[in-house]
Parts: sequence; C-alpha cells; structure tokens
Amino acid sequence: MNDYDVIVIGSGAGGGTLVRHLAPSGKRILLLERGDWLPREPQNWQASDVFVDGRYISPDTWYYSDGSSFQPQVHYFVGGATKLYGAALYRLREEDFGELRHHDGISPAWPISYDEMEPYYTKAEHLYQVHGARGEDPTEPPASAPYPHPAVSHEPRIQQLSDDLAAAGLHPFHAPCGVLLDEGNMPYSACVRCDNCDGFPCAVHAKSDAEVIAVRPALEHDNVTLLTRAEALRLDTDDAGTAVTGVVVDHDGERETFHADLVVVSCGAANSAKLLLASANDAHPAGLANGSDQLGRNYMFHNSQAVLALSKEENPTVFQKTLGVNDFYLAGKDFEFPLGNIQMVGKSQAPMFRGEKPGETKFAPSWTLRDVARHAVDFWLSTEDLPMPENRVILRRDGNLAISYTASNEVPKQRLYHQLKSMLAHLGMHGDHLLGHHAYLKNEIPVAGVAHQAGTCRFGRDPSSSVLNENCRAHEVDNLYVVDTSFFPSIGAVNPALTAMANALRVGDHLLTRLGVPAEVKALA
Repeated sequence: MNDYDVIVIGSGAGGGTLVRHLAPSGKRILLLERGDWLPREPQNWQASDVFVDGRYISPDTWYYSDGSSFQPQVHYFVGGATKLYGAALYRLREEDFGELRHHDGISPAWPISYDEMEPYYTKAEHLYQVHGARGEDPTEPPASAPYPHPAVSHEPRIQQLSDDLAAAGLHPFHAPCGVLLDEGNMPYSACVRCDNCDGFPCAVHAKSDAEVIAVRPALEHDNVTLLTRAEALRLDTDDAGTAVTGVVVDHDGERETFHADLVVVSCGAANSAKLLLASANDAHPAGLANGSDQLGRNYMFHNSQAVLALSKEENPTVFQKTLGVNDFYLAGKDFEFPLGNIQMVGKSQAPMFRGEKPGETKFAPSWTLRDVARHAVDFWLSTEDLPMPENRVILRRDGNLAISYTASNEVPKQRLYHQLKSMLAHLGMHGDHLLGHHAYLKNEIPVAGVAHQAGTCRFGRDPSSSVLNENCRAHEVDNLYVVDTSFFPSIGAVNPALTAMANALRVGDHLLTRLGVPAEVKALA
C-alpha cells in the first residue's frame, strides 16, 4: 500500500515530534527517513571514533558557491541530528519573536507571537523531559508551567564557576537539558551522567532525542509506518501545481512513489530547500512553492565559537553542560546591540583535539593533550546570524547542493568572546590561554558544520516575501507543509531544537483539525 493520510519526510526534531503527535489519531502515517537506525555499539562512546574518524557523519559532498567541495557534518539516522546533539533545549527569548536591531542589521519579527508558541514550548519540555530551573536567567521568557524535572546539578568545579560568576554580578543559570536523568534515584536512572553525551550518540538511549522520545513511541501505533533508507527525491504535483500528488523516493536503490492527502517536509534547512528546488515543474519553474523567490534563501546557522579555557586547577568535571549565561543576550556592556548566549559544552577529551586540529596535534605527545583536557573548561558562544537573501541553498545542475554564505554580526561575536575572556581572568582561569576550537567540526570552515541550520523556507503572512504561511503550509501548495527549522524567519542566539519541537506540536494541532480528528482523540496527542 502506497496511499496514506500523511507522509512526513525526515524523523528529527520536527518530523519525529510531529509523527509522535499525530500517531494517536488513527490516521495512516508514513515516516520516511533517508538513513537507518543508528547502531548501538561500543564506538558510540569512543571519542576517537566519533570525533577523529567521523564514524557517524554522512558521506555527502556539498559545494560552496565557488565550486569547491566539502563534507558537511550531517547525520542521517532515525532521530536525525538529535542523535548526536547536546540536548540543550532552550526557548527562544520573547524578544526574538519581535523585530530586533543588531549591529549588522535587523532580525525580523515572526508572524506569530511568543504567547502563541508558549503552550507548545511547555508541551515540548514535558515531552522531551527537560531539566531546568525557572527564575535564574534574567532573559527567560514567561512560562505557564515549571520545568517537568529539576535542573541537572553542577559538579563541584562548575558550581564554583557559577558562584564566581554570580559574585561578579552576573546571572549564571542551570542550562535546560533533555536527558533521562533521575539524580534522586541513580540506580534506576537511564542517564549515568557520563562524559560522552554532547556530540555523541547515547549507547543507553538516555538522551532525549527524537528517536527515543518521539519515533519509537509513535511506532507503537499500528497506523504509523517507518521506512528507513528512503530518500525523497522529488515531490510531484497536479497540473495546476496546487497540490502534491506523489513523493518519489529512492528506497534501497529502487524508485517508489507514495501518495498522501498531506505531505510534510522535515529534512533539515539545507536538504528541505534542496528537495523543493528539485521538485520544479511547469507550474513552479523556480522550485516548488517558490513564487516569492525566497526558497533556499536566508540560510542561517549560529555565528558560534567553541572556546577552551585553561583552568589553573584541574577540572575533573564529567557531565559539564549544566551552566549558561545570558547577561549579554540582548546587549553588551557599553554596547547597545545583542551579543548572544554563553553556555558550557561537553568536557574536552584528548582524542577530540586530534579530530579538531589534526595538523597542529599530529606530533603532539598524547600525554600533553591529556594534560590540556584535564585543565580545560569548555564554552560555546552563540551570536545571532542574520537572515540575508544572498545566503542561500542552491541546487546545482548536477543535482548536488551548494551553499552561498557570508557571515554576519562578526563584531558582536568578537565582543562576546572578549567578554568571556574578561570574565574568566577573574575566575581562576588562564585569561591569556583561551583556545578557539571547533567542538563539532573536523576542519576550520564553519559552514561545513551545518549545526543549528535554519531558514530557507521562512514563514510569514505575505506570500511575496515568504514560502510558508503561519501554519507552516506552503502559500502556493495546499497540502504541503514544512516543520523543521527551515521555517525560522530569524534564529535568535540559543539552540533551535526546542523551538522546532514546539512548532511541530503547534502545526500538529492544526493538522489534526484539518484531518477532522475528534476533539477527544486530539486530547490524547
């Protein structure tokens, strides 16, 4: 049977969450995933396999606008990019939903308000079992409920750092984290607080990723079908181009076409744009749903820096990603424009340096790298990347994907780095030994990281300047939706996963209504 009520393409934060929400409806749902199940194996927790050998990175080749190639750090598995994410599940700030002035330009307002998204943030936090503490972060937006689980506690070195930051007049907070952790009953806790979480797959399924939290529970419903190793190649439409009539799929090397009343794309910002551009036809010559010429444009991914700070004392922390600082999110010291977010990342391990800086570390004795790792305190700095039409995904004539990209907000990015450096100089760190490194990258070219990618199918009220409407339905194609981070008109400066999850629940409610699902059944979603 190739006929369904709903086809969802992609099983990550957007698509996986949506299918979980729709599953109790009884509607026939097909979930297409181009990858396979990520294998559970000892290498899941081996830094050398994950960071040096790139064991779980796709063999894709993408291109820059100048024609040079690169290997993107993408992961095609059930659960999508969440399989290796750090599970930092932040809400966008309330101000992020309005127009914000930045050093390099304007971050546009969203077509919906924070208040409209708030109930779905709460639902997403409960679904993904987020741990956190309300009231610590001065930029925290209003919330209708507490976090469902208490904040993940700081280990002693990070607690000391938090205390020192507070004494310096800042407002450190417990970072919201999606892990299946029960610190009050560790013998029964799925999460063991290991140092192989951020950037690793979880071998014991204790990370709140989309496979564990969304896809597996969805598959307990007989009406949900998952097809792995199934890459969507093209969407066919009727002659008028107003409805998708078929999803053409390469399934294990064989072409198949599937049909559904509703089709939802959730392949990641770059690949969703590629799929719609590849679906051009007579009715949509510039790409499916691209009458605005905005498809593929406004590609964003956080202007980020991973920074290794050397502490004068050893840092024996194991689970390090528990602290954040947002004091400079909306403005810097003596600087009127937003700088961004500071948070901890997973604890450095010596093999990671081999993967991040292979040239520089080729002849370094392993003991020196271990010594650096013992003293390392690791931070991730995110500055907002502004949406610019010229930053875009392009479909090459050979069918491959290319990205044209120029970074924005470099001045705030550098100011945030210097702000961190000035803070650490007073907190028992070697202020003159801050080392930039790429915690998730294998090379020096940031665009290859493709983490936190967003944009390319922005939503809005005006069909002339957006691809999707407020419900993330294509303006020009009645049964086509997009629910990954492609819909973002701006990206803010915090991790985008929770917003993708919350929006999938929001769109899911709209789809349940459109499918005529009774209210009592909708309540089960």
